[in-house]
Amino acid sequence: MSFKDKVVWITGASSGIGEALAYAFHKQGARLILSARRLKELGRVRENCQGDLSDIHILPFDLTETETHADQVKNAISLYDRIDILVNNGGISQRGLAHETELDVVRQVMEVNFFGAINLTKEVLPHMIRQKSGHIVVMSSVMGKFGTRLRSTYAASKHALHGWYDCLRQETYVHNIDISLVCPGFVKTNVTHNALTADGTPLSEMGAGQMGGMSPEEFARKVMPKLAKQKNEIYIGGREVVAVYVKRFFPNLLNRILQRVKVT
Repeated sequence: MSFKDKVVWITGASSGIGEALAYAFHKQGARLILSARRLKELGRVRENCQGDLSDIHILPFDLTETETHADQVKNAISLYDRIDILVNNGGISQRGLAHETELDVVRQVMEVNFFGAINLTKEVLPHMIRQKSGHIVVMSSVMGKFGTRLRSTYAASKHALHGWYDCLRQETYVHNIDISLVCPGFVKTNVTHNALTADGTPLSEMGAGQMGGMSPEEFARKVMPKLAKQKNEIYIGGREVVAVYVKRFFPNLLNRILQRVKVT
């Protein structure tokens, strides 16, 4: 699939992976709708895109305010009369022991990572069904395939995405709608810095894994050809991606390995 003239709506587009994807899609000729909570940062991303900016629109909103999603979808469709690709990239991470993490923190992570994504998808789907085409991209994580210490809620939210979108894929293929679950490994973004701790306060430090991870730009460069092929699941990362396959074939071995690995 060529992205030229495709209408691509990216959530979480104000930084990190979402920002890098905005540049990558626009470079390939896509028409963009950029969404996140921070209007000023969305404007910065738009201005940093190369070439003609007339085909880049900003639509700020909060994923947790699901009652606004129907109107936001109408606003998005009104910009180009269609949505070809929805990139569900908005999300938040978590760092804390499971038994210490407050239930309100669990709910907050699930509201952003799971309920926000699936509700926006539910609102976009009728439009894609009418136009008889579409591609829904979901930014999951390798944590959607296995779990480690300190990430119980984050991993749960990503596992939930896989269950819901795997089922959705079986329902939408008759409408020519593709579903791609993207599982990054370590990418050097502020996701760990902004992660919620057990009491809901931000961690405010960069994790060792993120520090050694690939740049968002490298991630975008590697993921774009796989998105063009509309692959069902996409893994991008370093050695941590190997754990996905070890989990599949040798789960007890992975469990023993993770018990000895230092995680942050």
